Amino acid sequence: MTTIEWTEQTWNPTTGCDRISPGCDNCYALTMAKRLKGMGSAKYQTDGDPRTSGPGFALSTHADTLTEPLHWKKPRKVFVNSMSDLFHARVPRDFLAQVFAVMAATPQHTYQILTKRPERAARILTDLCTCGTGHPPGEHFRSSMEWAATSHSPTYVPGLEHGTYHRSGWPLPNVWIGTSIESDKYTRRADALRKTPAAIRFISAEPLLGPLHDLKLHGIDWLIIGGESGPGARPFQPAWAAELIDRARQDNTAPFVKQFGTHWARDRSIGGSTVFSLGDTKGGVPAHWPAHLRVREYPTTTEAPRG
Repeated sequence: MTTIEWTEQTWNPTTGCDRISPGCDNCYALTMAKRLKGMGSAKYQTDGDPRTSGPGFALSTHADTLTEPLHWKKPRKVFVNSMSDLFHARVPRDFLAQVFAVMAATPQHTYQILTKRPERAARILTDLCTCGTGHPPGEHFRSSMEWAATSHSPTYVPGLEHGTYHRSGWPLPNVWIGTSIESDKYTRRADALRKTPAAIRFISAEPLLGPLHDLKLHGIDWLIIGGESGPGARPFQPAWAAELIDRARQDNTAPFVKQFGTHWARDRSIGGSTVFSLGDTKGGVPAHWPAHLRVREYPTTTEAPRG
């Protein structure tokens, strides 16, 4: 289980990453990986490049973790790779196909993938045909998913059944894909996301480091808004959230305000005590916010998946 407000379960078929923008500066996963390495956790024993990563945080794939969702009977929302980025350049395409094959085989679950590399997501999942026979977008990747469900295949995932290709549509109706945008400089990630086949497309504006005046929300189903938490957390202004909520309403995007962050919690006082001292160290208790910002909505999933 997890304490992340917008999901119910985490699943980490890969771990580790490399920082690529200011939103990564205080990465919680990087700090946690160092701790887990010290505790002897097998997944976190390989160090990453100290310039962009750190102890126990090298990009690693974990084939033994692929089958975990096959054993979860109760439907749940699953955050894929809370400790990594599934579309990191060093995640092999065949491994991605295995992950997607598992998601296709477990339609009772809703998978939420969040990446700072939506360009690679768009390129791989669109998978434009280059073989000269005019296959529709995504056809070759879906074939790789089927190969991962074929028992004599070198990429076979134990427990999958042949026929994934024919049983599931494209894009997979139970897979949401999102990208992180922390400042106006990175709103281009939304453009790449719009090119990515997904049932639901979402943006995580967390840690939000400034107003997103240039962010366009057309074609985006869900918007998560959050301030930074933890040591060294940078400032967050509720006005930034208010502006985004108004824009989301205009574009029929569901807004979800997750938290105002540690910096806000230390500054905000209620009844003579800071929000932080009241135990809300992340500024994540809606009762402490202005009433018009107490918004936690989810996207509707009744529409046809967007290709």
